[in-house]
Amino acid sequence: QVQLVESGGGLVQAGGSLRLSCAASGSIGSINVMGWYCQAPGKQREMVAAITNAGVTNYADFVAGRFTISRDNAKNTVYLEMNSMNPEDTALYYCNANAKIMPWGPRDYWGQGTQVTVSS
Repeated sequence: QVQLVESGGGLVQAGGSLRLSCAASGSIGSINVMGWYCQAPGKQREMVAAITNAGVTNYADFVAGRFTISRDNAKNTVYLEMNSMNPEDTALYYCNANAKIMPWGPRDYWGQGTQVTVSS
């Protein structure tokens, strides 16, 4: 099993910044990819950013150039630095980990979500 704990959400003004953190525990060695998803009210959950164990990153078009995903392997933690934020970034942000645990194969694990609100 993998447990994910998010922190860092809150209220920020347009143009400001936040830094989200996600600490993983459990079967850490089984994790292939970690990332961040967002879900606004009435909208589908969508990927914001992801990072593989090899350090390869992927970003949604609407955050590219503004958000940066990184990881600290020693702390089993991933971060999402959010800059130049706008009200459209307001959403519940979830940490995600994809782990391949035998004998089940790849499975997704989710944090509880942390609220991000951007005021105009």
